[in-house]
Amino acid sequence: MRPANRSLISADANRAMFDGIARRYDLLNRLLSFGLDRGWRRAAVAALAPRDDQCYLDVGCGTGDVTLEVLRQAPGARVVGVDPSEQMLAGASRKVRQAGVGERVTLTKGDATALAFGDGAFGGVVSAFCIRNVVDRLAALSEMRRVVAPGGAVVLLEATTPHSRLLWAGHWLYMHSVAPVLGGLVARRPGAYRYLADSIDAFPQSHTMLGLMAEAGLADAQCTPLSGGLVSLYTGRRTSP
Repeated sequence: MRPANRSLISADANRAMFDGIARRYDLLNRLLSFGLDRGWRRAAVAALAPRDDQCYLDVGCGTGDVTLEVLRQAPGARVVGVDPSEQMLAGASRKVRQAGVGERVTLTKGDATALAFGDGAFGGVVSAFCIRNVVDRLAALSEMRRVVAPGGAVVLLEATTPHSRLLWAGHWLYMHSVAPVLGGLVARRPGAYRYLADSIDAFPQSHTMLGLMAEAGLADAQCTPLSGGLVSLYTGRRTSP
């Protein structure tokens, strides 16, 4: 079993790291994933199944790609995006303005382990590439469960390691050699992309994550590997008040 939280850094260091890569974050996502990240986000929002009459929470919203995808799939919905990085939120704000959906989106600085919203405030919660960076994952999952209304879904999209030995070997080599080089050339932050590789390696296996989701009170927890396990889609639901 992989050692839990082996490579995680403090919340302050994490926030500073994402502030530092915010301007090149989207470009590097496209480069490192060969453009697959857009499809992964679409799949995550489809699992959320947003409706026009609901408000949704995007935890770790980053530069706003998932927030905007919710509105593409449910143009009448409303979305609140939360992220600890002011620079990532600034990027999200620019995208929201350019898309002309500012009246449907609220962006706010916040902590996944202490969400500043009431119980059952949202029709669903989605979080992409965030939970891997949270030290107290149980606290974050418990908060997501708390703020979602009974019957609402919690959807997590996260980078993971493939199960196939051949694909795992290629993925490990790519993430530990190519990713830091690209991070250095494009964002001038090779350390951030070394951290990316290490944090993926250290992320819990699916049975551990599903156990944490159940412990947090999320029912029907499931894991669906995408693209051979390069990412995994976790879904759960709040069933009780």
